Formats: sequence, C-alpha cells, structure tokens
Amino acid sequence: MLKANQNYLRLQGSYLFSTIAKKVAAYKEANPDRTVISLGIGDVTQPLSPAIIKSLHEAVDDMAVKETFKGYAPDLGYAFLRRAIAEQDYRSRGCDIAEDEIFVSDGAKSDSGNIQEIFADSCRIAVCDPVYPVYVDSNVMAGRTGTYDSGSEQWSNVIYMPCTADNDFVPAFPNETPDIIYICSPNNPTGTAMKKDDLQKWVDYANDHGSVIIYDAAYEAYISEEGVPHSVYECGGARSCAIEIHSFSKNAGFTGVRLGYTVVPKELKDADGVGLHGLWARRHGTKFNGAPYIQQRAGAAVYTPEGQEEVRQLVSYYMENAGTVKEALKEQGYTVYGGVNAPYIWLKTPDGMKSWDFFDMLLEKANVVGTPGSGFGPSGEGYFRLTAFGSHENTAEAVRRIKEL
Repeated sequence: MLKANQNYLRLQGSYLFSTIAKKVAAYKEANPDRTVISLGIGDVTQPLSPAIIKSLHEAVDDMAVKETFKGYAPDLGYAFLRRAIAEQDYRSRGCDIAEDEIFVSDGAKSDSGNIQEIFADSCRIAVCDPVYPVYVDSNVMAGRTGTYDSGSEQWSNVIYMPCTADNDFVPAFPNETPDIIYICSPNNPTGTAMKKDDLQKWVDYANDHGSVIIYDAAYEAYISEEGVPHSVYECGGARSCAIEIHSFSKNAGFTGVRLGYTVVPKELKDADGVGLHGLWARRHGTKFNGAPYIQQRAGAAVYTPEGQEEVRQLVSYYMENAGTVKEALKEQGYTVYGGVNAPYIWLKTPDGMKSWDFFDMLLEKANVVGTPGSGFGPSGEGYFRLTAFGSHENTAEAVRRIKEL
C-alpha cells in the first residue's frame, strides 16, 4: 500500500514564510480598513532596470524567429552567461573559477535545497544559528537530521553553531566534526558579514577535517565594507572544500524572473576521491532542463556596463531603506544589528518579548509585518528581522508607525 515519505512528515509546522503569509492574510480579512506594510519576506519591490528589460524584449524577439529560436538550454547554462559570470564574479576578484564549473539554475533557493542530494544520508550538517530555514528543512526531507527535541527546538543530528551578539554573529568551530557546513555571508537573517580572515579560518578548518562548506553568497552585492569577501574562493584552498551558491534575485531584482547559479570546483572530492562536480552535473542534467534562454539573456545584461550601474543604483536604493530603519530604531532605543553589508535589520525585541509576540504586536498595533527571529532557529528567539526591500515611501511610513508604539 502507498505510503508518504515519512521524512516530510517530520517537518515541524509550516514553512516559516508560509506561516507568516497565513497570519497576515487572516489579519487583513478581519481588518479590511487597515493598510498593512510588509518588511517581512525578502522580496524586492522596485521594477527591473532598463538594461534588463531591453534584453528580455530582445530575447523574446529571438524566440519568434526560426534562426534564433531556442529550445532546451545546455545543462550548465548558455556559454554567454557562464563566460560573463566567470569573468566578472570571479576572475576580476582573483578567483580561479572555470566556466564549466558554473551551473546556471532557476534560483539560489532551489540550489540551496537540492545541493544536499549529492551527499550521503549519513553526512552530518552544521548550520549557523539563526539560519535560513531551507538548509535544515531540506536535510530533514532527506532524513539525515535525527530526531527533533521540542524543548531545545533542535534536531539531534544537526550541529547548531550559535551566532549571537556575544560572538559578533560569527560562529565558533563546533566541538563535533561536521561533514557539511552551511555558511551564509552576508548573513540572512542577522545581516552581518564575515571578514576574510574569519572565512579563511573556516576554509582551513574544512580542509583539515574533510568537510565541505556550502557558501550562500546571495547578498554579496550589498557588501560595502573593506575586508569582507564577495566569494569564498577569495580564500586560499577554497577550491578543494567549498561549493558556492549565487542569486540574481536581490542584486538585480529577479525574484519574479528566477535565475541563479552554483559553482562546484573540479578539485572538490569526497573521502574516496569521488568528484562532486560530476555528481552535481549528473543531478543537474537529470532533474533540470535548464533555465530558459530569455532569463539567461536577462542575466547576461546584468554584467553589461549599463547593467552593473543599474544594479549599483538598485542596491543603493534598498540600503538607503536599511539606513532609515536602523537609525530610527536606534533612536527609539532598540538594539539593532545589520543594515551595513546586507539589506536586513536584526533587532532585539523589547523587554525580553518573545519573537512571535513581537510579531503579533507589530502587526496589530502598527500594521507592519516583520519576521520572528525564532523562525530562524533557537538562537533567534528574542530577535526580529526587518527587510529593506520596500519602497522608500512604505519604509518611511513603517518607521513612523513603529515610533508611535
């Protein structure tokens, strides 16, 4: 008799942002006269830039002509896009990444959830805590997380590395050796970023212990400080221990277009000498038919001089919002972090309030939506995330409402 995958039944509740969406929808239905402003989910609000729109139109026109029509994309992605990525995201920064080590996909979220498929079920993962929920949930689906302890809100076979104000939100090396280490820098949700010296220590640790780092660089375009690497491959030895995941969603506004890529160096091997590049290539070719030509042409436009300038302007727009939120909260006496190298503000809830209680208060009294820190892991309790992805007008209004609480 048919049975459901039991691993999925072990997931704890709904996905974090689905839970928030349901709560907000219920509130709006009960209070139709109130205007709710969302600083919760990290979705962009500004339209695609002119260079990208122009490229999209040209790509659509190509699809209407027999000579330029495109069907399935190549497994790795079109050469014109991989060439631009290799040159501008890596070689320009002194990173030795080949074009055929770049796998174009439909977004970083998919790759973040799917990359665990190339590892053995027995592999043990380590995550920064708080953490982007996809890292843990996708491993729960794979059955490698052990049992869940509702008291500690932790999985028995997951190594949680607390990232708190006490350690400047940079994790310490765990007492137990993990096989897979998830690092997101600049970090979602805390908004903090690792300095190169700190990241180099993790690369050295991974090489010394036979671990693999899965490095989420979705927010690298927001880095503004010196000494913060844009890629893990800026660190010596990273080619033999790290996989890197990139997104076009937050730098170029592709949340509704969908495009990303993952880098798997050929030097990266398991304990038996099996190349992970070949495994990901096999998985990619079997389960994915390639990001559409139209999206990839739009992605290539991001790397043109016009596209790069427009990305800088978009990033600047959102970081102005981050500054507005951060300064206003500080003036109100909140303890706040982030908002410098990432479009996220991470704040301590007032008076020791629980994260979800603060969410409810903010929604009901200010009609503003954020994200409870506890949804990102045990160390997120007592914290709250606000995003800078709203419009200037909505961000200013949200801040005004919070000030009136």
